[in-house]
Amino acid sequence: MVATIVSAASTKYDNYPESSSRELFGEAAAEAFDGIDLTPADLDAVYVGNFMGDLIEDQGHMGPLLADHVGAREAASIRVESACASGGATVAQAVQAIEAGAAEAVLVGGVEQMSLADIAHVTDALANAADDVYENEQGLTFPGIYALIARRYMHEFGVTQADLAAVSVKNRNNAVANPLAQFQEEVSREDVLESKPIATPLRLYDACPVSDGASVVVVVSETFATAHDLDASARILGTGQSSDAVALQDRATITHMPAAERAATAAYDDAGVTPVDIDVAEVHDCFTIAEIVALEALGFYELGEGARGAVEGETALDGRLPVNPSGGLLGKGHPVGATGVGQLVELTKQLDGRHPNQVDDADTALAHNVGGSGASTTVTILGGA
Repeated sequence: MVATIVSAASTKYDNYPESSSRELFGEAAAEAFDGIDLTPADLDAVYVGNFMGDLIEDQGHMGPLLADHVGAREAASIRVESACASGGATVAQAVQAIEAGAAEAVLVGGVEQMSLADIAHVTDALANAADDVYENEQGLTFPGIYALIARRYMHEFGVTQADLAAVSVKNRNNAVANPLAQFQEEVSREDVLESKPIATPLRLYDACPVSDGASVVVVVSETFATAHDLDASARILGTGQSSDAVALQDRATITHMPAAERAATAAYDDAGVTPVDIDVAEVHDCFTIAEIVALEALGFYELGEGARGAVEGETALDGRLPVNPSGGLLGKGHPVGATGVGQLVELTKQLDGRHPNQVDDADTALAHNVGGSGASTTVTILGGA
């Protein structure tokens, strides 16, 4: 049974210190239900991706809280947490429920409210996705962790800081046309290279921002869509999910992401496609190096070749494989629990032909969502309706 997306919506990703997760989630859900002949009361389930509600907002138990807030009080509800991959994991759980016949109509959403706290508090909350004993207590935060990955990758493959900067330039400049993006000013390579150092070799513009926001998709079975005369916006062709050691020291390599490779293989097999069939991708670029290693793990480039994508324009909007036309996490923003669902919102618009950075003839799309430094990864493949 193929799961079908019949509506997709998102708030703009930005900082909303006067708002809350329930308000942001409600805004996205209201937009999703506007224009389709379906109400929250028709839902069997509400699945919510959220990482830091209890750490930043002192609010856990997000599943029933947000289901009630959007008018689906009696639906089965749950919060799904897998660090920054919470949104992607939420999608995977919903698809499995529909394929198993346990649900026919699910509101799949993600939300995060990060700007309520100062940067030290947010950094400490994010560090919960790392290994507390072997990373946090040794002073490592995620900029430091990804800096270690970048330094080792640069050493092994001869990549430069300018090569990393090309990823930021591409994605930040893609965000300019996206009204949902947090950053809407173009940057140059010099801007990136001259931005504030945060963890050598990474600089401020090599990193995604602190963001608030919510994204939702309404996912139903094909039979439910037919019975309720709902037009499909996209079909979920395949999903994959895998894990790895949380601490970098416990992995065989830090320049390759085996969990992403396994998740991608499962998604490709599930969808009956290969990397060459993908027309457009949204990948998890929390730092510039993250996009480079993701492209290799997803099968788009050989090991050590991923930087070529941005440097040579192959992953640009007019390249052979446009990557992060939304602006990605670097440009659009990264409200961590919402990001994986937000990627599907962007790709649904691509397949529907209504994205502000529309990729010509996009018919098959891929979303890649990562938790921590690669310990959890989801891959979702969409097809046009």
